[in-house]
Formats: sequence, C-alpha cells, structure tokens
Amino acid sequence: MAEYYEVRLAGLGGQGIILAGIIVAEAAGIHEGKEVVQTQAYGAAARGGFSRSDVVICDEEIFYPKASELDFLLAMSQSAYEENLPSLKKGGVLLVDSTYVSEVSGPNIYAIPFSKIAREKFSRENVANIITLGAITQIFPIISKDSMEKAVLSRVPERFIEMNKKAFKEGVKAGKKILKEAREEVISEDGEEI
Repeated sequence: MAEYYEVRLAGLGGQGIILAGIIVAEAAGIHEGKEVVQTQAYGAAARGGFSRSDVVICDEEIFYPKASELDFLLAMSQSAYEENLPSLKKGGVLLVDSTYVSEVSGPNIYAIPFSKIAREKFSRENVANIITLGAITQIFPIISKDSMEKAVLSRVPERFIEMNKKAFKEGVKAGKKILKEAREEVISEDGEEI
C-alpha cells in the first residue's frame, strides 16, 4: 500500500507559510523522489491575512491534488488553528506555535514557541518558518532532516544561509526536546515505559 500524506501549514501573511510549504514539497519531491503536489491560498493582505500551504506527498502517482483529511497540521496563529483543526483527521498530528496559539486541546498536539525562539535567538521572527521545518523532521518524520535542510538551503538567499542553517538546527533541537518531554509525560502517567 502506498504511503500517502496530507500536510497543511497555516498561519498569517508575513510568517513565511508559503515558502515553508514550497520547501516541504521540494524536500519530498526533489530530495526524496516522492510524488508531490503543493497548493497555496492566502488573503489579499500582504501581512496579517490568512496564509495556507498544502502539500500532498505519496510514493505513487497522486490523483487528487487537494488536502482535505490532514495527517499533519502546523498552526502558526490562533485563527489558523481554529479554522484548520476540523480538517485534521483522527490520529493526525498537530504542531502549534505556542507564541501565538494558546488555546488547544486534543491528542497528538505539540506546542513549541517558534516565533519566540526566532526573536530570542535571531532577533527576528522571519526565521520562525525555518525553525518549524527543523521541528517537523522530528515530530512528523516523513521527510529526512538532511532532505529538508538541503531544500531550505536551496531556497534562501546566500547571505542568509548561515542564519537559516542555525534556525533549522534550533528547530530540530526543539522538536527532539518536545518529543522527549512527551515521552517522559507518558511514562510518568503510566509508571512504566512504553
């Protein structure tokens, strides 16, 4: 049976959602040889309006290019979370930027303050999208860390390569940390390792 995934990255204009979606598609398609369809939607406002990028990934031909039952959702704003959560299928994975998303509930939720990390480590929020991509490789590892990093570095201007390398690594680190914390929480609740 074919591996088939529907991924949605959602947030606000100015958060780099569209670029992040293109990078995910290129990582899966160019660097891992998967079949990929990437679509996007955004509001008229350059900053602050809705922004969404969907990526359908399969190891066989894709017959329907739209994402409707998401395996993975990244929500970078509270409104993105609220608007897109109904599309996340049961058992799907939700990753939120806890800098801007505070009211979440349900299983398979990971909250990382991507925008806060970007401000604190890089003095700018515009690398939060790259930080998320590093975390995604750990939390929803359908694309390898190496493939995602190659796709990131092929898309950023040369003068920003070092900063984006560091941002990506911060995301990987944050993803590993949140997984470790989630595992420890499960162990402490049950009293035994799973």
